[in-house]
Amino acid sequence: MTAAALRLPRLFARLVKLEHTVFALPFAYTGALLAERGVPSAHDWLWITVAMVGARTLAMGLNRLIDAGVDARNPRTAARELPSGALTPGLVVALCGAALALYLIAVFRLDPVVRWLCPIPVALFVVYPYLKRVTWSCHLWLGVCTGLAPTGAWIAVSGQAPWEAWALGAAQAAWVAGFDLFYSLFDVEHDREVGLHSWATRFGARGVFAGARALHVLAVALLAAVGAGLGLGVWYWLGVVAVAVLLLYEHLLVRPGDLRRLDAAFFTVNGVIAVVFFVFVLLESL
Repeated sequence: MTAAALRLPRLFARLVKLEHTVFALPFAYTGALLAERGVPSAHDWLWITVAMVGARTLAMGLNRLIDAGVDARNPRTAARELPSGALTPGLVVALCGAALALYLIAVFRLDPVVRWLCPIPVALFVVYPYLKRVTWSCHLWLGVCTGLAPTGAWIAVSGQAPWEAWALGAAQAAWVAGFDLFYSLFDVEHDREVGLHSWATRFGARGVFAGARALHVLAVALLAAVGAGLGLGVWYWLGVVAVAVLLLYEHLLVRPGDLRRLDAAFFTVNGVIAVVFFVFVLLESL
């Protein structure tokens, strides 16, 4: 096997930001746990995982393909795999094709209703990268894309979608959209120069913080609504409190004019939030 072939898995992992799986996969598991009101079967657990891996790889691959030209003009992203030439468009297209196949295989191993719904995430993934060219609300679309994870897992396990399933998905959507507003601060000056749209270019840093606060309050309120609707016990409510405390800490890490700890707020704290909440829901389900 050539050295180039050995490098491919590492390059693909970097392309799709494999470490960011922690933002979505635990919430998908949470949706399955709450749908089952217990621990799902090994069969469902496996195929939900496979579906998530395929869907997320497809989403990130499409994003990188569609945004390759945009990334090449941005000093922060010019070293990414496609603009730098480390990966060719053909290889990324092949990765997207394999990810789509993996996603579809998994879908057909889960409840039949998800077979009819499976094109929806794919359509959302294709649209998302184009939105920054036309609207500052692109962050909300990203939230919707990720919010499909717990709702989809809920449906995949139970074949049903009660309002609590949608509220859980909306909670994740608000959480992700909120911290993606912070992420838009990384590129605000460049985006203004080249005519790209984001919450930061439209409302400035103070608008980013106000929007993120509102979305994160909404996320906690929606998680509380799920707990009340399902009549869940103390472990679940401790999870909601933990999410609220961690989000408060995240907002204390950064403030307008002082973004030195923005990386810690975006990556570390949000990864902890997803895992901690899943652990509390798992304890509630045992």
